[in-house]
Amino acid sequence: MNVGSIPQSLASVVRTAVPSGMATASDSTSVASSGQSFAATLARITSEQMAIDTLSGAGGNTGMNHGFNGSSTDGLSRNTGQQSDLNLISLLLATQQGQGTGSTGRVESSSSVGEVTGQDVVAKAAQFLGTPYLWGGTTPSGFDCSGFTQYVYGSLGVSLPRTSELQATVGTAVQGVTNAKPGDLVFFAGSDGTVEAPGHVGIYLGNGEVIDAPFSGTTVQVQPLSSVGAVVAIRRVVPSTVGVGAMVGTVKVPFRYISTIERAAAANGIPPSLLAALISEESGFNPNAVSPAGARGIAQFMPSTAKGLGIDSADPTQAIQGAARLIASYVTSLGSYANALAAYNAGSAAVAKYSGIPPYPETQAYVKNILSMAGLSGSSGVVA
Repeated sequence: MNVGSIPQSLASVVRTAVPSGMATASDSTSVASSGQSFAATLARITSEQMAIDTLSGAGGNTGMNHGFNGSSTDGLSRNTGQQSDLNLISLLLATQQGQGTGSTGRVESSSSVGEVTGQDVVAKAAQFLGTPYLWGGTTPSGFDCSGFTQYVYGSLGVSLPRTSELQATVGTAVQGVTNAKPGDLVFFAGSDGTVEAPGHVGIYLGNGEVIDAPFSGTTVQVQPLSSVGAVVAIRRVVPSTVGVGAMVGTVKVPFRYISTIERAAAANGIPPSLLAALISEESGFNPNAVSPAGARGIAQFMPSTAKGLGIDSADPTQAIQGAARLIASYVTSLGSYANALAAYNAGSAAVAKYSGIPPYPETQAYVKNILSMAGLSGSSGVVA
């Protein structure tokens, strides 16, 4: 397959995935860092991917046309050719972020080094091309527009509200399509909304294209913005580069967890700085952390505690929400943030036994550190 055979929709995704130093599909300038042209890189990746996918009876170009330019009414589900397209996108996105692939063709997501990027969002969204539209749908068996965006972001650990109207209030505003970046949420008035309360949302791919779940009878697809309607708002929910976070209290929180922490704290009536400091102290925001005692996940729950809360401790969103509920319940029953933190660390029975923070050096240091990070140390953690 040569570069010229790439369908326009896929080509646009490729262009957004190419680093600034790499040639575009119409320019074979060499990459300064690697000495390889875009054509050579694409040819190599495509060759490897075709070998991995072992496409039988379908040329790469045909598969790509089906995957990206197929009509919403042609009844095509995600086929082998389309899966090759999606793998190719992932490989190109990995190239943009300077990450290699092994002989198996597996790509290491940038989220493994800390932050979710717009490119991660695009790659994840592309996995669901061909999924049928289902009004009220929030799973891969069927999506409506905001169910699709919520699921894509949620699978990357970023919590979004359920409706397009509410999703238009999160993140930061982007002024105009010319300033939009891949992964941004793009909003349209839609058939059941307004400019002030958008009724439709999709994910921006770059080059004037969006991936969305349009309406009944269609599937998740790539289409030009002009085919969807006038853009009424654009919101950036994730950073465009790895390593970006924001301060909550005195804690630098990875961007992917900020909205989850803020919403969980608000829902349970505790300061977001307290919840952020707790998570930082427990795991350093590592969702894969496992303690010697067997506590797991970003909030370090023992299996029995997670079961009692009805959460999956390996799911960052559920774990953060569970931690907020548990701390809030301790605050209510024990009367202060300090006692609540002590109960989180040593158990509520120990706090009750000593009528306050137990005389355990680890627990005392734990409470002091978290209150200090949360900016609550001056009040000794007493709830006003």
